[in-house]
Amino acid sequence: MRVARASGGGLSARRRHRTPPGNVVKRILIRSGKSPLVAAAPTEFVHRDLIGTNTGNLLFSDSAHKMLSLPDTEVVSNGIRTDPSARRAAEINEQYDVFVVPLANAFRPTFRASLDRLSTLIEQLTIPVVVFGVGAQAPADYDTAWLKPMEDSVRRFVSAVLDRSSSIGVRGELTADYLKGLGYGDVDIIGCPSMFLHGPDFPDVRAVELTPDSPVALNLSPDAVPVGDIAGIARHAWDRYPRLMYYAQNTTDAELLLWGDTTPESGRQDDFPLHLSHALLRENKVRMPLDPATWISELRSYDFAYGTRIHGNVAALLAGTPSVVLTHDSRTLELCRYFDIPHRPLTELAADTDPRDLYESADFSGIAKGHAARFERVVAFLDRNGLRNTYTHGDGGAAFDARLALLDLPESMQVWDGSDDGRMRYRMSRLREQVAAAGATARSHAREAERLRGRLADAEKRAAAAADELDGVRRQLAAVERRLGGVEKRVLVRIGPALRRRARKVTGGGKG
Repeated sequence: MRVARASGGGLSARRRHRTPPGNVVKRILIRSGKSPLVAAAPTEFVHRDLIGTNTGNLLFSDSAHKMLSLPDTEVVSNGIRTDPSARRAAEINEQYDVFVVPLANAFRPTFRASLDRLSTLIEQLTIPVVVFGVGAQAPADYDTAWLKPMEDSVRRFVSAVLDRSSSIGVRGELTADYLKGLGYGDVDIIGCPSMFLHGPDFPDVRAVELTPDSPVALNLSPDAVPVGDIAGIARHAWDRYPRLMYYAQNTTDAELLLWGDTTPESGRQDDFPLHLSHALLRENKVRMPLDPATWISELRSYDFAYGTRIHGNVAALLAGTPSVVLTHDSRTLELCRYFDIPHRPLTELAADTDPRDLYESADFSGIAKGHAARFERVVAFLDRNGLRNTYTHGDGGAAFDARLALLDLPESMQVWDGSDDGRMRYRMSRLREQVAAAGATARSHAREAERLRGRLADAEKRAAAAADELDGVRRQLAAVERRLGGVEKRVLVRIGPALRRRARKVTGGGKG
C-alpha cells in the first residue's frame, strides 16, 4: 500500500535520489546487531548486546538480511550502534553501494538520541539509504500527540532518508498517517520484514487442542504492566498449564539468567518476572532466545503461544504454532491489523483469561489469505529503491538456509543454577575486568579530586590576598572620606554667610 505524495510542507523542492532501475547492488550494509550467518556464544550476546536490547530486533533484521542475499550480493552487518563520525561515513561511501536500515518503533521519545545519530550519519552519505518497516509508537488509541516534542528529529531523519531513496517503508496505517501529517507522501506501507522470513510463503498454522498438559509459551512486556494485569494473566495460566514456559526477550533478562541476583536472599519481590525470587525463575520456567533460528525451532514444540510481545508471537507463527497477541500499544496493534494476526486488547482481558479461550476465538485464515499481496508490496518497495530480492531474483533463500543450517547456534538461555555451565571463565574474567575498571575509575576520580583540591587551595589563597587588598582599599577610602568631610566643613564655614546674604536678597528679606 502506497501513500500518495502529500501537498504542502515545502517538500517538493527537496533534492531526491533515484536509483536507476537496472542498477545491480553488489555490497549492502545493513543495520543489525549481527549477521544471521555468524554464530555467537551466549556470553558474547550479553557482553556485546548483539540483540540491541531485544531479541525481536534480530528477527526482523535477519529476515531483511536473507531477503537481500543473492549470489552476487554481499550483505554486511553494521552493528546496532551508530557511529556518526565523518570517518565512518567516508568508509561507508567508499565500501558499500547502499545502506539498508531495518527499524521498529523508532519514532518514540526514548529513541530520539539514537534517531539523531542515524540522521547525522545518513546526512553524510552519498549512497542510497533504504529504511525497512519503521514505526511510530503511540498508545492503543493511536494518539501521536506525545511525539510532538521530537517532531524535528523525525522530520530530519525522514528528509535525510528520502533525499537518498524513492520512498520510506513503514509498519502500517498509523505511521503512514503520522508521516503524511508531517507533509511526507513518499511512504510505502510494508509491515515488518520478520513476517517475510520465508518470502511469498507463510507456514500453515497448525490446529491444536489445548489441554492442561499442553506446552504453552508466554511472552510479556514490562511496559504493558500499566495497561493490564499481565502478571495475573501469567499466574493464572501457570496454574492451569503446568508446562507453561515464559520466553523473555530483553538484554536485562539475559543478564539475569547469566549472572543471577541476590533477591532470594534479600527477599525482594516483584509481580513481573524480573528477579530470581519470582516463582517462574525459581522453577526454571524462563527461556531467553538469542538467535531467531533456534527461537523459531524451539517454538515448534509448543501447542500455543501468546502475550504482549509482537515478535515473540511472530516467531511462534513462523514456527506454525498458533499465537495470539495481547495488544497494549500502537506498535503491536498496527502490525496485527496489517498482517491479520489474531489479537485481543489487553485492557479487555481479566487475570483469569484462559489461553484456550484465546486460541478458540482466534481466526488465523487472514494471515495466509493476504500474505501474497503483502509480499508483493514489499517486492515493489524494493524494486522502487533499486534492491533485488532472493525470492524473485535469486534462489529463494536456499543457499542462505543451507549456510544457516551448518552453524552451531546457541539454544535459549536458562536460569543459571550456580554450577559450572562452561561460562565460569567468562564470569570470573568479567568480574575481574569490572573490578579493575572500577579501580581505574576510582583512581581517576582521586586524581581529579586532588587536582580540584589544589585549585581550591590556590583560589583560597587568592581570595585571602584579595580580602587583604580590599581591606586596604576600604581604609584608604575611609581616609579620603574623612578628608573630604573636613574640606566640606571648611568650605561651608567660609561661604555659608555669603550664601545666606544672597538668599535674603533674592527673597527680599534684605529691604528696609
